[in-house]
Amino acid sequence: MNGKKSIVRRVLIFSLLMGIILFIMMFASAFRQANDSYISIDVDTMELVQFDGPKENDPVAIVDTTIGEFRFVLYPQYSPNAVKNFTELAESGYYDGTYVFNSDSGAYSAAGAPNKDGTSNDSSHELVERELHQNLWPFRGAICALNTTVDRGWKEHLLGGGTYYNGSRFAIVNSIEFTEEMKEEFRQISDSQELAEAFIENGGVPNFSQQMTVIGQTYQGMDVVEKLSNLETIDTGSNKMPKDDIMIISVKIDTYKAE
Repeated sequence: MNGKKSIVRRVLIFSLLMGIILFIMMFASAFRQANDSYISIDVDTMELVQFDGPKENDPVAIVDTTIGEFRFVLYPQYSPNAVKNFTELAESGYYDGTYVFNSDSGAYSAAGAPNKDGTSNDSSHELVERELHQNLWPFRGAICALNTTVDRGWKEHLLGGGTYYNGSRFAIVNSIEFTEEMKEEFRQISDSQELAEAFIENGGVPNFSQQMTVIGQTYQGMDVVEKLSNLETIDTGSNKMPKDDIMIISVKIDTYKAE
């Protein structure tokens, strides 16, 4: 009889422990999802500044590649540290002779690596804390600093979040294909119809939203942006590496002058 009671007691304790563990896991999952939102978006004050175009004396980058030139306005007011990092590297000549190392199915390309496989030789410019802003989104033509690593303690491993960093290499956003079904679904799930319509009408990669630091927006050379994202590639497992070497010849920092 005592043996049966002991077994029942153990079963009850085990069930209780499993219930507590399940509750903790459910709480952690819910907290992680909330915590991984990273920033709060106020749709009433959000401004889609990327469609305004550059203004007189705005800082711009002129990128000359082996398949053509494109230009983008920089946003130091929203991403000061990432823009400073990019500007310093460009002015030092760092990007001259670097590779376009990824070209992904017409959606985007990635560039600015000294090695063809996309790796960097110098870690000194790879730990710039990620800067997200509700006014900047991965629309077609957006330039985003690629994430490099994330710093997480045990709490972040359990509950999500952490400090994300970006570095020297950057993504050049073109666009996914928006099917009619995708457009309708996007309109339904988006908290902002203005934002949803902006993606649908102008293109971009919504999955990148609030994941990478946006440092600029292309205003000239969109044909080159599209070409860079549609290169013939070799799938290396980590990248879709261009079959032919596509290089950045130079990156020049200047100010915008209205013609």
